[in-house]
Amino acid sequence: MATEVILPRLGQGMESGTIVRWLKSEGEAVEKGEPLFELDTDKVTQDVEAEASGVLLKIAVAEGEVPVGETVAFIGEAGEAVPDTADAGARHPTSTESSPTDQRQVPGSGLSDEAAVETAGARHQSEAEREVVDESRVPGTGLSNGRIKASPLARRLARERGIDLRSVRGTGPEGRIVADDVERPAPAPAAAPTPVATGEVERVPLTNIRKTIARRLTEAWQIPVFQLQTSADMTRVNALVARLRERDPEIRVTVTDVLTKVCAQALMRHREVNAEFTEEAILLHPSANVGLAVAAPQGLVVPVIHSAERLSLTEIAGVRADVVGRAREAKLRAEDIEGGTFTISNLGMYAVERFTAVLNPPQAAIVAVGATEDRVVPLGGETVVRPMVTLTCTFDHRAVDGAPAAAFLQTLKESLEDPGLAL
Repeated sequence: MATEVILPRLGQGMESGTIVRWLKSEGEAVEKGEPLFELDTDKVTQDVEAEASGVLLKIAVAEGEVPVGETVAFIGEAGEAVPDTADAGARHPTSTESSPTDQRQVPGSGLSDEAAVETAGARHQSEAEREVVDESRVPGTGLSNGRIKASPLARRLARERGIDLRSVRGTGPEGRIVADDVERPAPAPAAAPTPVATGEVERVPLTNIRKTIARRLTEAWQIPVFQLQTSADMTRVNALVARLRERDPEIRVTVTDVLTKVCAQALMRHREVNAEFTEEAILLHPSANVGLAVAAPQGLVVPVIHSAERLSLTEIAGVRADVVGRAREAKLRAEDIEGGTFTISNLGMYAVERFTAVLNPPQAAIVAVGATEDRVVPLGGETVVRPMVTLTCTFDHRAVDGAPAAAFLQTLKESLEDPGLAL
């Protein structure tokens, strides 16, 4: 009997998803675990794998939004009869209850929203794994038997920018089109294109991710919050980072790694801040799972460094480099974005001196980190120039009072000015 392909639930609260495109055609052979179609949720676009081997007998839903649990295709033996789609769907009604493998999604940070939860049958693949090998590819064209071969991220960028992939030359393996090919400016055409009318408004449709970011930030704005601010002397942190890079140049420790470590240690010392507000109780978390706001093509996301208080600086640097890199390539996994208890939002690289980050519910606190800059400060009765950074913490006043919040920020400042206290 033909196996029904059911739209999976990729996280708690997910009620539907949008099929972007099928990676297999009707009549094509399918192997279990092979990427079958591309699904856009309110978090990310990811590949859904086949749960059975055989032939893709019928695609019941070519594209568009589909409720969780609905039959979208059938896999079976060649020539096998296909059940009626309506009857098949009735046997798999959409449920609002979470499956045993569901885990709570981490909502957006003050600046971001994270990647979707993966479940069995929907594992995020690397770009290399996503591609179907075809020896008949025409080198450098991105075409194989008439099909354009491009990574999912490249296809998404092309859709958002209105770029015809047939006009893009692929530089990936065997001519595959990758994101850089789409983002690379095309050579000037022989004839100048018709200029856009002055004052014409460009319409950018909202993606599911952008809609979720907007919704979550609106929810965060309803929370009663307060901010505290301090400045820290980064002289010793800068010296520490320089020594670590000299000792182990292959693992590039950054100031963000030091921030992650000292925040984790401060959260363990002041557990009132490592908290979450619920209607019934305030939850104090046993580990510091520190999220980092990262700019990614699909929007700002927050990968999490779990149990950061237990990791060394070099271990944190390794984890940070891995998750931030995959965040920017839209390759985050479920474990990368779940369970955050605190968030760091750093805009110092943009020369922003100080700013206020929007809270990342259900977390009770977020720290906004500005640029490190030389300032004249008093020291021992004299004025000296020191590299200073401004830290602005936003707290959920329902969970955290002013005094413990101030004590946390004081510990953070002391740890940055003397990293040995936290390392």
